[in-house]
Amino acid sequence: MERMKKAKGNIGKMFRTSGTRHGAYSVGLTVIVIAIIIVINLVAGQIPEAYRNLDVSSTKIYDISDTTTELLDSLEEDVDMTILAVKDETDDRITTFLSKYDALSDHVSMEWVDPVLHPSALTEYDASENTVVISCEATGRTTTVSFDDILVPDMYSYYYYGSESYTEFDGEGQLTSAVNYVTNDVEKTIYQTTGHGEGTLSDTITDLMDKNNYSLTELNLLMTTSIPEDCDLLFMYAPTTDLSEDEAEMIGSYLDQGGKVMILLGETNAAELPNLEGILEEYGIQSADGYIADPQRCYQGNYYYIFPELSLSGDMADGISSEMVLLINAHGLNVIDPSRDTITTTSFMSSSDQAFDVTETTQEQGSYSLGAVAEESVSTSDDDSSSDDADTEESSDESDTEELMSRLTVISAGSLIDPQITDSFTQLENTTVFMNAVTANFDGVQNLSIEAKSLGTEYNTVQYTGLFSFIVVFGIPAVILIGGFVVWFRRRKA
Repeated sequence: MERMKKAKGNIGKMFRTSGTRHGAYSVGLTVIVIAIIIVINLVAGQIPEAYRNLDVSSTKIYDISDTTTELLDSLEEDVDMTILAVKDETDDRITTFLSKYDALSDHVSMEWVDPVLHPSALTEYDASENTVVISCEATGRTTTVSFDDILVPDMYSYYYYGSESYTEFDGEGQLTSAVNYVTNDVEKTIYQTTGHGEGTLSDTITDLMDKNNYSLTELNLLMTTSIPEDCDLLFMYAPTTDLSEDEAEMIGSYLDQGGKVMILLGETNAAELPNLEGILEEYGIQSADGYIADPQRCYQGNYYYIFPELSLSGDMADGISSEMVLLINAHGLNVIDPSRDTITTTSFMSSSDQAFDVTETTQEQGSYSLGAVAEESVSTSDDDSSSDDADTEESSDESDTEELMSRLTVISAGSLIDPQITDSFTQLENTTVFMNAVTANFDGVQNLSIEAKSLGTEYNTVQYTGLFSFIVVFGIPAVILIGGFVVWFRRRKA
């Protein structure tokens, strides 16, 4: 008994030591921390998925632009999105983005339908698996978006290496375009001229036009006697040969009747396009002879790679933040007096005042326009007068007169939408400026074309050598070495 009492006493003394007390305190604190973490996890699990996931990607694939936010805020009709896919097997990037998009508006509702458990859904919606069906009951319009359009696969890697990878994430662009399509019945037809050596639009530009519900159709002016009545915009991209006199007269007549024309000039000199230049000069836009070199606003010392100064307002300024646009081999434009006082011509893109118009023999310094718009208010009338003289006055009173605004947009460099620039420098706003210029021709239409976000690896590089590079390469290592030597020397003396 005495041994047992003695053992109990020794155990009691062990628990009364400072080490034991600290140990018990640590265990208790650990239990409390674990309990707090469990409670936080339980609470976090109740937060909607749209707010649980933080976007830490370099390209911010989950970020929603103001363009989408404004569209969804203005919705008056309900939009239903039915996702025909197995949710647990869907890429996390898609499910996360869909949940975030769903949370943006009370007028948007999403429902996941498992096509494995409900195979009849594919027939009901006339769609394939891994597809989002977007519909609006108020308008009766429906469209679909495939997962492959949202998370774009790298087909080259798949076919040649058998590996699955992705190049772009286009969730916002595809869904916003679909919502706009099903809630808005406004569609615009753009006729692109052919037969003058025009350039070919890149897939990036045609995709952006599709997203904005623009129908793009080719038109050879030599094969028609007038611009089609359903033409909302006549577009000419980088022509290398001139218009015929009949074609120039046709375009001039189209503008006189309130038409809209947009021209991106190529690298052909103005002297080689006299008929086209005649139309531009009538509206107060004159081409300079050479190429513009701008030492003050150039890319890495290449004077012919220009960052223009932008003067944008209204629809032209939508979505523009950095105001960084790159043009290569641009001809200059001069804003001159138009042929009629009713025409107003303004420049929206220009070089600095330190630029030069460079030809083979001359260099003329000055500020040059690189993009300009000319507008004119015109009246059109449709008289229903009959041959009866008695009805002439009455018919004249009933004539239908309409005020229209003709618009001529000229950009001096087709390189604005060259894929060499738009696909290599995705941070620039070339495509936004172009699409805004297109959209500005249409009343009541907003540019809703949103580019896909690249999933490629981004590298941090120093583009310019100079003081910063010298400090990084030599300065910082030198400071570390000197500091280490000082510490070593002091300890050695001590």
